[in-house]
This record gives sequence, C-alpha cells and structure tokens, in this order.
Amino acid sequence: MNQADYSANVERALASNPHFAGRTLRFEQEQDRIVLKGSVASFFHKQMAQEALRQAGVDQIENQLEVNWA
Repeated sequence: MNQADYSANVERALASNPHFAGRTLRFEQEQDRIVLKGSVASFFHKQMAQEALRQAGVDQIENQLEVNWA
C-alpha cells in the first residue's frame, strides 16, 4: 500500500467512527507509523481512536491525544 492510500485509510477510519463526531483529530505519518494528535473528551475516546487505527491496519501508533474534560 502506498503512503497516499495508507493516509486515506487512516482518515477514513477516524472520520467514520461515531466517537469522534465534532472532534478535530490530526495525525502525522512517518513511513508506517502514525502519530495521533488533538483532544478527545475521555480516556475511552483516546483508546477508541487507537483501536480504530488498528482495525484499519495500522500497526505502529503513537497516541499523543490529550483528554480534555471541559
């Protein structure tokens, strides 16, 4: 899979997940590693973002999402 397809898979996995509606999540791609950035409402959402990427075929994930309780 080329990098454009890989990035599209990641974007699709995050955009199609109902847990992230209204959230701005970003990611950076470094070869096959994805770095998640942004903020979520709970630790559950942080974990769900990571699991969404795993289901999309991403093996190496650095989860830098911040939990914002407000």
